[in-house]
Amino acid sequence: MTKELADPSEYALDFFKEAGFKRKIGKQCKEAFWTLNDNFDEPQDAPCVEYWFDKIPSRGELSVSEARESFLGFFEKHGHTRIKPRPVVARWREDLYLTIASIVVFQPHVTSGLVPPPANPLAISQPSIRLEDIDNVGLTIGRHLTVFEMAAHHAFNYPDKYVYWKDETVRLSFEFFTKELGIPPEMIVFKESWWEGGGNAGPSFEVVVGGIELATLVFMKYKIVDGRYEEIPLKIVDTGYGVERLAWFTRKTPTAFHAIYGNLLDKFRSILGVEQPDEEILWAAFRNAGRLDPDDEKSINDYYNRIAASTDAPVNLVKETLMRETRLYSVLDHTKTIALMLADGIVPSNAGEGYLARLVIRRALRQLQLLRTESKLTDLVDLQIGYWSKDFPQMAESRDYILDAVGLEEERFKSIVEKGRSIIKREIRRKKRITLDDLLRLYDSRGIPPEIVAEEARKFNIEVKVPHNFYSLVAARHKQAEGIGKSKRGVSEDLLELVKGLQPTEPLFHKDPYAVDFTGKVLAARGRYLILDRTLFYPTGGGQIHDTGVIMIGGQTYRVLDVISVNDVIVHVLDREANVEYGETVHGRIDWARRYRIMRHHSVTHVLIGAARRVLGRHVWQAGAEKTEEKGRLDLTHHRPLTRDDIEKLENEVNRIIDERRKITARIEPKNEAEEKYGFVIYQGGVPMKSNIRIVEVDGWDVEACYGTHVRNTGEIGGFKIINYSKIQDGIVRLEYVAGTRLAEEARNLENTIVSIRELVNAGKGSEVARIKSVIDEMRKEREYLRQYRRLWENILEEKLASDTSKVRVLAADVIEDDRKAIQDVMKKLTDKYPTSIIALVSRSTNSTRVEIAVGRDAGVDAGEIARYIVKKLGGRGGGRGGRGSVSIDKSIDTEVIEGVIRDAVKEIKEANRL
Repeated sequence: MTKELADPSEYALDFFKEAGFKRKIGKQCKEAFWTLNDNFDEPQDAPCVEYWFDKIPSRGELSVSEARESFLGFFEKHGHTRIKPRPVVARWREDLYLTIASIVVFQPHVTSGLVPPPANPLAISQPSIRLEDIDNVGLTIGRHLTVFEMAAHHAFNYPDKYVYWKDETVRLSFEFFTKELGIPPEMIVFKESWWEGGGNAGPSFEVVVGGIELATLVFMKYKIVDGRYEEIPLKIVDTGYGVERLAWFTRKTPTAFHAIYGNLLDKFRSILGVEQPDEEILWAAFRNAGRLDPDDEKSINDYYNRIAASTDAPVNLVKETLMRETRLYSVLDHTKTIALMLADGIVPSNAGEGYLARLVIRRALRQLQLLRTESKLTDLVDLQIGYWSKDFPQMAESRDYILDAVGLEEERFKSIVEKGRSIIKREIRRKKRITLDDLLRLYDSRGIPPEIVAEEARKFNIEVKVPHNFYSLVAARHKQAEGIGKSKRGVSEDLLELVKGLQPTEPLFHKDPYAVDFTGKVLAARGRYLILDRTLFYPTGGGQIHDTGVIMIGGQTYRVLDVISVNDVIVHVLDREANVEYGETVHGRIDWARRYRIMRHHSVTHVLIGAARRVLGRHVWQAGAEKTEEKGRLDLTHHRPLTRDDIEKLENEVNRIIDERRKITARIEPKNEAEEKYGFVIYQGGVPMKSNIRIVEVDGWDVEACYGTHVRNTGEIGGFKIINYSKIQDGIVRLEYVAGTRLAEEARNLENTIVSIRELVNAGKGSEVARIKSVIDEMRKEREYLRQYRRLWENILEEKLASDTSKVRVLAADVIEDDRKAIQDVMKKLTDKYPTSIIALVSRSTNSTRVEIAVGRDAGVDAGEIARYIVKKLGGRGGGRGGRGSVSIDKSIDTEVIEGVIRDAVKEIKEANRL
């Protein structure tokens, strides 16, 4: 227990005193709580008590949508501004893949004090996804969900602006539950707690009613530094109300899934063939679920035993019924999660947020296997889209993509399971055992479900323990983001020291990206590093390569080889050390032709992203980019390999926008305003840590936060051609392209290639394709002739072998081709048919001989022995083992001689074996 948590003064509110609340300590749980009820001797929270909230009255039976609206409407009436929820993929964060709570919406920009909140105070209902407890979904009948809505009211208190704090927060919460939901005041408990996360901490209350926690009220007031709590100037009210739990509480159903999904649960039950459970067992599960620790096997068994005892049902029947229900509820939960993840633009893949989407899909598919149903996951996801589209319209908008991506994942999963069995067998033969690390590795690298590994291992009498929380362990490994697709340049300590205390450099390249010359004053210099107060030289960043050029200092000219931005201070890296004084005025000039090519490639990248989202789908997101003078490169999230038709459509769209000469403008906008106007699609290239961001807009086509340099209108791009496209990993495709005058260079290269082909195939201009087709036809005919000759040769060899009536048949023959694999195939075919045979196929030149040897399984000699005997008698080098061998001799030897040596070898080897 922390010092703060142990200090009752953090929790002794005026509101509690005014309303008559008493502070108590739980008799068994030993946790402090505030209540109006003299009869409560526990904080009414699981696992201290069973669920009994079905006995507590409340106003109306609310659906999830109604519960959300009830919360938001109440807080709007109490001075809060309702704001739109963000996507479930945290595009504004580079350290987190998924939106796991409402506070994530405001991290790190607002919580750090860098950016003001969009409203203050505010209310939001934020769809959130947490996968760390994915294995508990269904088992706990609704306590755990992978997808849920966190309704919240937030207030941000600055040193010069107080909004509200603990008393007001708890008062508002109490009024919401009593006046809006109609819960009797004496039934509500505020349990003292403590919250830590993301380097911050603070006291909190858990709002508990009848065994279920309905809300958490956090007062973020500390940052954690080296294990110590340091008070921060910005005090944040961070609350979280479970919308699904509010619906469950008011509907009084035996599980949260009945309350959340209503008649959709019945549809899933019918489709999956899961029979209705005994209501008595279901309600007994409800009572006991609060005491269940799903990560403890003993607790799970006790749970089943308690239910059996209270219903007089056999334990096996209870366990079988609830396991079946758990799988049904898991599929129900996971299919909604899948629909929402993909609707918000996640592409299933083997990395990043795409990995987490794939994990949910594959766990859902595995649950369907365990339910022994032939139902398609795509059909079930489609039902979720239909059910939730009013709440989440992006589901309907992305329906085609969602179903296509899920269908593709279903196909991949079937293939993985089929191929996985042979992989598992090899693993078992190699290691003789399977550990948890092996299970995690096989899933991570191959996608093989642990249950399949266990099934295969049992065939080898090896027991594999699959932990109940396996998928949770996998999800925890992949929770934190690693800046995929983000380019980061290492900065030396020396350079950090040099820029310390300097003002940001004035970026002249933003004021006029067409300027070529400038003057600036020296602020600092060390070695080859030079820092000026202003510059036209663009530093590498945002996928755009740095400018090059020259800087003139005191009559000397220095080449600028690199340009680096360190904390908004721009550092020029010169070709040699400069003799320069502080405050000295210098003159610079950029390589304009190079800059202009880069500008064209950067501007066309924005046009291409807009085209890709229209041609391929809204799920497309930039996963990496580079713009140089030679070409542009753009990596995009997409679930299928690109086709030639896709490429043509992209090229046509981009060139259409170029021909329309659309304006390209850049401006600075407050971050909140930009997000409100354009959404989070502006963060294709990353999220700047600034309160005001630079917005680049291609009129009516694309809007992005971007630091780079751009042309004035799309017409200046000149033209666009994709020169290469490929799939670089699951879920990511790469495009390489050129613009402007680079098109002529690429066309010239292509023309030179065509001329070379023309000369090689002896074709006239314009007849290259016809000539190549003719050459290919001729090659096909020649191959057919070769196959016929090979068959004829094989028949001749077989006739010779069949005519040998010796106990061990020996055949030596000249080969008619130099395809070693073809030769070995012929030898294998013949030795398989004549297992007592020895075959030597000989290829000769004027001064060398090569002998390939094959020995049938019943010949009684080893090919290595034959090879060594030949070397002994005829010289050269060679060897072999079992049924294969070879010899190389540095002179020409007649085939008849080799056959004779082999016969002698057989005789001598067999004599030696008898002795």
